[in-house]
Amino acid sequence: MSTRWPDRLPTHDRFDYRPITRRPDYAWPNGARLAVYIGFNVEHFAFGDGLGACIGPASPQPDVLNHGWREYGNRVGAWRCLELFDALALPTGALVNTALYDHCPELVQALVARGDELIGHGHSNAERQGVLDEEHERALLLRCRERMLRESGQAPTGWLSPWISESVLTPDLLAETGYGYTLNWCHDDQPLRMRTRGGGSLWSVPYPQELNDIPMIVGRLMDAKDFSAMVIDNFEEMLDQSRAQPLVMGLALHPYIVGQPYRLRHLRTALARLAQARERGDVWFTTPGAIASHVARLERDRPGEFG
Repeated sequence: MSTRWPDRLPTHDRFDYRPITRRPDYAWPNGARLAVYIGFNVEHFAFGDGLGACIGPASPQPDVLNHGWREYGNRVGAWRCLELFDALALPTGALVNTALYDHCPELVQALVARGDELIGHGHSNAERQGVLDEEHERALLLRCRERMLRESGQAPTGWLSPWISESVLTPDLLAETGYGYTLNWCHDDQPLRMRTRGGGSLWSVPYPQELNDIPMIVGRLMDAKDFSAMVIDNFEEMLDQSRAQPLVMGLALHPYIVGQPYRLRHLRTALARLAQARERGDVWFTTPGAIASHVARLERDRPGEFG
């Protein structure tokens, strides 16, 4: 036994262990067994301060090289990605920093005009959520929700913390401030209920940390061609696996990364493969919010099976 934890290891107590082979069986709305979504991360960063992904070595602030690289995503990359999504008629779950309403509101307007789902993603990815105390974290969640409702006419039902940074209270605060699901946890290939304080609950919808351009392309220096091949390989394997269980495959994209022309060329190949599968009815191409809504309806219709 460990001297630090002489009995049981500390646990979050948000959900119980249940293997993927011992779950309720169901289908997605079109009869498919694999739900696929794009998590399109549209972000804005403080100039001369705060966090941000880097294409080159970080420099003393103001770090013009890396700030400019990220800003390319809002000025060019996002619009190229939207052209590609339009050409393939693909919806997205758009993860939106509310700072975009101050910096480039027409980009958020374009997402709304496409019918994309807007998902809360903090005020800016220049800061981490998990360092906030309860009062300030609650205020952030409420402020983002209210701003998105006021500016875009839709209050977000889902949330992804900037940098996937949580406090121990984040799921509780999300449930208490009106959010229905979180994308923060990457522990499963199916949605599941998380317990929150006071007897509440929150859906956890799978969000990818490997099928994600930041850790793969920026973190592991993966070539765009290999990233595209990885998306296709992951999709084909999950399509086979979904014969046994209904599954969710998310693809996380950032326009300052995949919106670069040579990367977009390879992404086009991968997304075309997914669009072809959708046309055959092999998958349900959707949004995280629609996934959460579907399993919530199933839970109401089949009480006791999803606990």
